Amino acid sequence: MGFEFRILGPVEVLHHGNRLTIRAAKLRTLLAALLLDANRVVTVETLIERVWGDDAPDGARNTLQNYVLRLRRLLNGAGWECPLTTHPRGYAIELPAETLDLHRFDALVRRARAAAALEETEQAATLLREALRLWRGEALADIGSEVIRRDVVPVLDERRLDALELRIEADLALGRHEDVLAELHGLTTAHPLRERLWRQRMLALYRSGRRGESLRCYHNARDALVEQLGVDPGDELRELHRRLLTASPALAYVSPPRVRGNLPAEVTTFVGRARQLADIGRLVRGNRLVTLTGAGGVGKTRLALRAAAELSGDFPDGVWLADLTALPEGRSPEHLVVQALRIRDQSARLPDDVLADFLRDRRLLLVLDNCEHVVAAVGALADTLLRAAPGLRMLTTSRHRLGLRHEHVLVVPPLTLPPVAAAASRGRPLTGYDAVALLVARAAAAAPDFRVTHDNHDLVVQLCRRLDGIPLAIELAAVRLGTLSIAEILERLDDCFRPLGGDTRAMPRYHRTLWDVIDWSHELCTEPERLLWARLSVFSSGFDLEAAEAVCSGSGIARRDVVDLLASLCHKSVLLARTQGLRTRYRLLETIRQYGGRRLADMGAEARLRRLHRDHYQRLVATAATDWCGAREVEWLSRLRRELPNLRTALDFCVTEPGQADNGLEIAVNLTRVRSWFFTSTIGEGRHWLERTCALSAPGPRRTDALAMLSWVALLQGDHRLAEKHLAEHHTPASPVATYLEGAHAMLTHSDAGAIPVLARARDMFRRAGAQGDAHMATMLWAMACAFLGAPDIARAAGDAYLEEAEANGAAWAQSWALWTLGLSRLRLGDTVAAIELLRDSLIRQRDIDDRWGPVWGAEALAWAVAAAGQYHRAAELLGAARHLRQAVGVGLITLRPFHEMHIEAVRLVRGNLDARSYAAALERGARTEDASPWPSCLVEALERHGVVHTSSESEAAR
Repeated sequence: MGFEFRILGPVEVLHHGNRLTIRAAKLRTLLAALLLDANRVVTVETLIERVWGDDAPDGARNTLQNYVLRLRRLLNGAGWECPLTTHPRGYAIELPAETLDLHRFDALVRRARAAAALEETEQAATLLREALRLWRGEALADIGSEVIRRDVVPVLDERRLDALELRIEADLALGRHEDVLAELHGLTTAHPLRERLWRQRMLALYRSGRRGESLRCYHNARDALVEQLGVDPGDELRELHRRLLTASPALAYVSPPRVRGNLPAEVTTFVGRARQLADIGRLVRGNRLVTLTGAGGVGKTRLALRAAAELSGDFPDGVWLADLTALPEGRSPEHLVVQALRIRDQSARLPDDVLADFLRDRRLLLVLDNCEHVVAAVGALADTLLRAAPGLRMLTTSRHRLGLRHEHVLVVPPLTLPPVAAAASRGRPLTGYDAVALLVARAAAAAPDFRVTHDNHDLVVQLCRRLDGIPLAIELAAVRLGTLSIAEILERLDDCFRPLGGDTRAMPRYHRTLWDVIDWSHELCTEPERLLWARLSVFSSGFDLEAAEAVCSGSGIARRDVVDLLASLCHKSVLLARTQGLRTRYRLLETIRQYGGRRLADMGAEARLRRLHRDHYQRLVATAATDWCGAREVEWLSRLRRELPNLRTALDFCVTEPGQADNGLEIAVNLTRVRSWFFTSTIGEGRHWLERTCALSAPGPRRTDALAMLSWVALLQGDHRLAEKHLAEHHTPASPVATYLEGAHAMLTHSDAGAIPVLARARDMFRRAGAQGDAHMATMLWAMACAFLGAPDIARAAGDAYLEEAEANGAAWAQSWALWTLGLSRLRLGDTVAAIELLRDSLIRQRDIDDRWGPVWGAEALAWAVAAAGQYHRAAELLGAARHLRQAVGVGLITLRPFHEMHIEAVRLVRGNLDARSYAAALERGARTEDASPWPSCLVEALERHGVVHTSSESEAAR
């Protein structure tokens, strides 16, 4: 077509870049009237109103037709295709979206909102700047129509200001508070009644170190609102003022993460590999599956992580790492990938189905690291996911290719080495070779004074070549430069290259070199250090001091010496250490762990150490179960989440080693008793381990109780069949677990008020048995049954009793659910104000302890309460957020009858008071709220903005 139309300023028409002059004011007005509804038929009546208003002449229809003919001749030009068309009821101007500046503006703003929702703040700011540059002044500045200036121009100005506020919001999120101060000063002067601009100005001043001016801004804003509108500032502006008065740390600027996903931060400098990084970038952009292969220690993992970080901008849904190191040989990796992607699925679906559904509409890069021991399983999973998710790219590392037809393999070579001639030529600087650069970089920590000099030049060349440019070998050697010279290191390498457990000459060259260097590092350790190294190989992912002492002490290592030996192994770069909170976690690099594992096997001690490892984690979980519903409840839940890789290893040992199934059954049951599977959002995995250990365990009371626990998990997943089967075949009236299941089934499946006395009986039985944690869970479900199904006075009394018990025990997780239950009971009593306060406090507490199960039901119950309070738009948004959360965790309402009945009633109430379009739009807004956050923080913040959530302290009065 070649046309470009502009209305965000004076009306302009360009054809192939040349401006067309429209001198007649009425023709410009007619064109503007059509462009405002481009690609839609504008009726004759509407056009007459926009062109003449109330002063339409006699014969306005004929006059309008004449104007249309004149405009069509102008747009026809020298045989151009005219976009103006005639229809039975009026006229239309039909344009591609990109040819009208208003359409381009709206599209850019929509994209910016989507980018902001994905936390791509820089992209959002860029898009908004591009959108705002389309404005050339006031919209339709040369149009004199009173109707357009009254009805249309203010709406367009509002859209511009909204985009401007969004752009400033993005700038503030990017730390550009000083850059926007002058602009905000002008905007608050021009628009003194826009509270959002005042909030932004106050925040920018505060972050710029001008707190006094920020506080004065609040008073200026309040004065303007009172003087011109007779109202006080809104909740959000007052809340910001309160935070400014207390200098709340939450107002400080926090730099946003650079990469969306879970890639670990680099702790040492990345050296070299420019060519490989470019090759990986090219391969990943052009292909869907790329595998990095190469010898152990050649740097596959580090290269993959750096490449993935550099590619992050290509993947709006992030770059995600799943480390398969801890996965037992031959096992399927689905559960680990689900966990790495932070998928909160609690359903009974197969993990590969969960992954396929989650990834189907996402554009992300998935990095699977250390796949060589599960190549077949990874290959099968990769094939399934790539077929299901067109936006997925996969980057894997393995010593062996996966063997898929569409796989592209890149062999990772050693670092570039100086040639032998370099020792004599002294031409190109040695640090220009990656191997030497890495040696120098890593030596800086152990030997700060180390330099490549005239005297050691030849020896540096020899050492790097002797180590074949293998990064791990170079790093192990560099550590020794603090105590040995390069010449001494070379001598010891030559003396100590001996096979480990057989002839290594059959190994590939680079494998043999690395193994020799690790062997040499092993020889330089003391005997207790070597023994500890071997024993530590039984841990998966990481461990703490307590675990190392429990598993590895004895038979040559005194318990009191373990801490010093760990420190020595850290100094020798055998171990990595990282302090998180009050605990230090240790970890062996995978190649070094495998070496230790071979040493342990050669000693004939592998089975014994794996039993000690299992015993430690079995005791750990048993202690957590005993301590459940106490002051350390949340601490235990967080600790068990960190130890999940080791717990999996212990469980795998129990189901693969003859005679160990009963131990595994105890671990799986106790993890379910402390609700660890719920808290970590791995309930599907919990069911998996319960099923496997139950299948292998001998019949008896313990197995019967475990089957009841399995049925409870299945019940929450919506699988009523298993619960009914267990109640029919294994119900034992004397068993508190079976009684608890009976009550839960009656409540959740049938909404039967008979569940109340059954659950009360289960609680009493647990108490008599001394099972405090289980008694608490029975109390929780009893109080919930009373709230859903009991008389109002009974519901209130039960809620009060549950909260009193949780507070007396100091159990934070329990308190959050007690508040939820009490909020539900207040809702049933008709006290919606108290219900909202209690439910929002529960949601905030769950957010604060990183609970991944509770907020699903917190958002849902808040929707019920807000709907009952008559806040129908807010209720619809909450229903949308709750639906999104349920979909994310894979649970349904329809199989949990009392929840479903309350939901249906809330939906009926909201839909009865909103039109279909408003309801759908509110649902969509609510669903988007949680997208920008890994868990409910964003939801809580949105509720704060809407006045539904403030702070937990404010709900004390509601109790």
